[in-house]
Formats: sequence, C-alpha cells, structure tokens
Amino acid sequence: MLTIDGTTITIVIVIVPFSSSFTFSRDLFRVLLCCSASLCDSRIVMVKAYAQEHIYKHPWERVTSASWRKFADPENKRTLSHILEVDTLNHKLDSLSGKLYTTRALTIHAPGPWFVRKIIGQDICHCVESTVVDAQSKSMQLTTRNVSLQKFIEVEEKIRYDPHPDNPTGWTICRQETSIRIKPLSALASMAEKVEQRCAERFMQNSVKGREVMERICKYLEAESSGMAL
Repeated sequence: MLTIDGTTITIVIVIVPFSSSFTFSRDLFRVLLCCSASLCDSRIVMVKAYAQEHIYKHPWERVTSASWRKFADPENKRTLSHILEVDTLNHKLDSLSGKLYTTRALTIHAPGPWFVRKIIGQDICHCVESTVVDAQSKSMQLTTRNVSLQKFIEVEEKIRYDPHPDNPTGWTICRQETSIRIKPLSALASMAEKVEQRCAERFMQNSVKGREVMERICKYLEAESSGMAL
C-alpha cells in the first residue's frame, strides 16, 4: 500500500482464465494487474487497471468549476503539456432531469514511452471525454476513452467528484479509475506488460499534475470569492 500526497494506492496481482467469468471489484483502494490466458490458444491479454482517491478541501461547486477550467486556463498548459488541444463537441442540458451532458475531443501526446510512439508511428492520440453533471445530487462524472490507436491500445479513465461524506459542504472526494489494455495481435503485444506498466506510470504522473492544477484553481476561486464577499 502506498500513500502519496493524500492519495492511497494498493497493488494486487490477479491471474484468471480468459474464458472464465471475472468481475472487477470497485473497491476504491486498489490497483489491479490482470493477466488473462486464453484456453483456446497461447495469446495473452494484458490489462493494467488502477484506482486513486483524492480529497479536495474545497466544496463540490468550487472543485467542479475548477475541473471545467483545468484545460481552459492558458497558465496551465505548461503543467499539462501532454494535452495538446481540447474542443467541445456537444453541450446539452436535459430540462427534465436537470443534468448537463458535455462531450469534448482531446488531442494528447501518444501514451507511453518514446519507443511505443516509434513502433506505432504516431506522436498524438485522439480521445473523447464524456461528462455528466447532476447539480441536484451534486455529482460530476467524466469518462475518457481513446478513439485513435485502438488497434494497438485501449485506455479508459473514469473520474467522479462527490461531496465528501465526512464534510459534504466543505470537502470533495475525487475517485479515479484507469484501465490500460494492449491488443493481443498488435505490434506491442510481445512487450505488453512492460508497455502497460510504463503507460500506467505516465498516467499516474499526469494525474499528479492534474491534481496540482485543480488545487491551484480552487485556491484562486476561493480567493476570488472572498474578494467579492468583501
């Protein structure tokens, strides 16, 4: 078990048959490395998944506002240098449920170390981020998946912001789950475990940068709110 800047991570290694029924636990404190061996042939399907939990000592409204501004503020581009471009594709408010649905296109540096980009022959990756905000229940959920490079790798990241149960008006809990899967017949299959490990390390580094940006924006919004109150 590791604790880094308030983020708790637990590592578990699981090996299961590819044809068996296997359900991932949603325990918040876990990092799963799942290796599935097919009963039909010798191909190996590798999936690396990990989860993180972080507490922002700011109210839900402020944290979710910071999430919207994370990619928009020019001063954050240096910290979030892996994000190249963000475009809003769809923005819809459901009048019946009161939920806000947003879809954004993200262009990022291709995941993994330099040799991965050399093998796949591309330096960038296109992703789609889907966000659902329920202001009534105070819930914000973001799901991001890559739409390019899918013949080599599949990455899915889920982030959820909710009021912290111990201090629902003052703190916000962020839960993040990420899964990385190398395609078994791709050019990366022979080094799947190494690539997934390096990708996971890179994603966790980017998560730390993202939290730093979020904390900075939250502090700015807090100061701005205090100034307005004066």
